[in-house]
Amino acid sequence: MGVHNQRKEYGSMLVELGKKNPDIVVLEADLGKSTMSCMFEEAFPDRYFEMGIAEQNMTSFAGGLALAGKVPFTNTFAVFASGRAYDQIRQSIATAKLNVKIVGSSSGMSDFGDGATHQSIDDVAIMSAIPNMTVFTPCDGLEVRRAVEAAAQLEGPCYIRLCRNDLEDIFPADTAYRIGEPVVLREGTDVTVFTHGIMAHEALKAAAAAEKEGISVSVVHIPTIKPLNEEAVRTLSAGKKGVVVCEECSIRGGLNMLVSFALRGSGIPMESVAVMDVFGQSASSHEELLEYYGLDAKSIYRKIRKAAGKQEI
Repeated sequence: MGVHNQRKEYGSMLVELGKKNPDIVVLEADLGKSTMSCMFEEAFPDRYFEMGIAEQNMTSFAGGLALAGKVPFTNTFAVFASGRAYDQIRQSIATAKLNVKIVGSSSGMSDFGDGATHQSIDDVAIMSAIPNMTVFTPCDGLEVRRAVEAAAQLEGPCYIRLCRNDLEDIFPADTAYRIGEPVVLREGTDVTVFTHGIMAHEALKAAAAAEKEGISVSVVHIPTIKPLNEEAVRTLSAGKKGVVVCEECSIRGGLNMLVSFALRGSGIPMESVAVMDVFGQSASSHEELLEYYGLDAKSIYRKIRKAAGKQEI
């Protein structure tokens, strides 16, 4: 099992796609060395646009490039990609179904040092609520490559959420990447844990701990929050004692709400792991924040036990 950084895999994949498709262009909001769009700049300087700290202008400019037949990828931190340019995304990109790919780097609380202003706990809810938008939340560096390739091939607006930090590889190399389709990372019979983004890592640790207690846990990763195959969610939950939904974003408007809606009327107990309607804060590490906000493996383990009908510990 290797370790890769989502941002670096993104930059590398952009260069690969740029070699194959001369219509791919990249726009940056003065963060190229962080988002790693600088890799594309080095390879294709004539197809790279440094827009400065002007996300709204960058987004509108990308719409114009899309109308001219280009495939633009815009880049900045997730909190700015989704929030600062929301009006331009909604009015100029999504309503016209323009072929713009919006990439939000340093998502969730992965920018642990910069605090609430730079941590995106609401980007999934914002982007999922926009009609015509496809929302990718890859779980590791290798899946980023497949998500970026899929987004480049898909006609229409896309949002790709990237973590800032290094991650172990967990996405199955032999799994066909299909937009909207859940991927089973671990089979189990008692509880199903649904995750998206980096939370798959914590969920797998929690599932392994639960197994030692005799609780069989299935871990299901959701590659795209939107679209989501609701029938697959129901099938993967059927016959279980309960389900747990994990995400590194707000409980409002994310996967928790989507799974809850998909399972309405089923009677299956559901437990939630998410950011509970609060902002983040500065810390010395990403792991410290995951623990503080109840997003780590220990917290998921407790929810698994509760979903399985065990007494609280």
